[in-house]
Amino acid sequence: MTKTSANASTSANSKIRRSAGPLAKNSGGTKSGPQPKVGFVSLGCPKALVDSERIITKLRSEGYQIAGDYAGADVVVVNTCGFLDSAKQESLDAIGEAMASNGRVIVTGCFGVEESRIRAAHPGVLAVTGPHQYEQVVAAVHDAVPPLHDPYIDLVPPEGLRLTPRHYAYLKISEGCNNRCSFCIIPSLRGDLASRPANHVMIEAERLVSAGVKELLVISQDTSAYGLDLKYAESPWRGQPLKARFLDLCTALGDLGAWVRLHYVYPYPHVDDVIPLMADGKILPYLDIPFQHAAPSVLKAMRRPAAQEKTAERIRRWRHICPDLAIRSTFIVGFPGETEDDFNFLLQWLKEAKISRAGCFKYEAVDGAKANGLDGAVPEELKAERWHRFMAAQQDVSAELLAAKVGRTVDVLIDEVDDEGAIGRTPWDAPDIDGSVYLNGDTRAKPGDLVRTKILHSDDTDLWAERLV
Repeated sequence: MTKTSANASTSANSKIRRSAGPLAKNSGGTKSGPQPKVGFVSLGCPKALVDSERIITKLRSEGYQIAGDYAGADVVVVNTCGFLDSAKQESLDAIGEAMASNGRVIVTGCFGVEESRIRAAHPGVLAVTGPHQYEQVVAAVHDAVPPLHDPYIDLVPPEGLRLTPRHYAYLKISEGCNNRCSFCIIPSLRGDLASRPANHVMIEAERLVSAGVKELLVISQDTSAYGLDLKYAESPWRGQPLKARFLDLCTALGDLGAWVRLHYVYPYPHVDDVIPLMADGKILPYLDIPFQHAAPSVLKAMRRPAAQEKTAERIRRWRHICPDLAIRSTFIVGFPGETEDDFNFLLQWLKEAKISRAGCFKYEAVDGAKANGLDGAVPEELKAERWHRFMAAQQDVSAELLAAKVGRTVDVLIDEVDDEGAIGRTPWDAPDIDGSVYLNGDTRAKPGDLVRTKILHSDDTDLWAERLV
């Protein structure tokens, strides 16, 4: 059992997920023959992961199997990331690997909007589609490997097929974003905000919980803007109208009996209304808020949609209502025009706001981003120096907050168990990006168990605990 730290990220594409499935070799495409097989490589953020899950669910419902390696696949789908230039290169490398190992490749995802660049590097790809173009991807698979049809077999469970462990799942509530941050090209990749009807979200969430999911991780590009494009339209849910509104959706999700964790929340004023749900234990006391910076001049250059001065005060009010609130965030250092005073302002704000977990990125000029035209480029060596100073400051904050949890009784959701013990997470920790709780020697637990524990030790990223029951 290896201890790993996920307290910070240095790459927007730091988590690469590759699907795993039954290994078999397809030998035909007739109704009576073996099922055709699709290999899947999913790169990038959880939003892209949900896109992959939806495509896989559709393909499995049509009789396709998911291959566990390139050799066993009749065609390979690569779901790409295109947020940073480094992510684009990683996507090109993944496409190249699939082409070399299999030769029949369909490309989709955020990087798919740059089809000419993809085809210039890999002219043999079968098809290229953009983000959340599920039908086009499935059609391309049909063209490459026609599906089998057997109406007598139900191949897909009601909750669909997922690439995450059985006990937690990402729940996407909208696509796109209405903000126009100067460093970001997401709106050009994924379009403006497009929210799902509230009852559609709740039907999916209820099916997931019924299938054994213990934690729902709510995601979108701008979660707190949910429903704005729908004018908060009502839809029927359990015999009652449910508005497509952030508070109403959180309230309904909190009634399902699972952990509900909120990601990518902008600190708009109406987020205040959700904090009492956290204090009452309806949803987890956790907010993932991409602050990106704290210095007013840098935020203005970034065109961020929230005012730093008001945000600091609101965090204090939130913690007065819900003292256990954990805030995770991401920050950018070395943004064009960032001065030493701006950076020191950020470090001081980080300490005062007591950010529980923080990822840090060195600014990268992304093709098409408005920030590329700003004056005051920061040298790469200075970006690196500031990144190290930021991480050292954040480690001190994290160590202090985790030390305060020693001696407390905490529920832990188990993720892994091996011969050395169990590894889980507290309500303040999301999978992959935050810390872990180690229950050394406890081999009774199973993934998905919710265990009552006492915290024994801490460091700057993780906790150690013992089971109480």
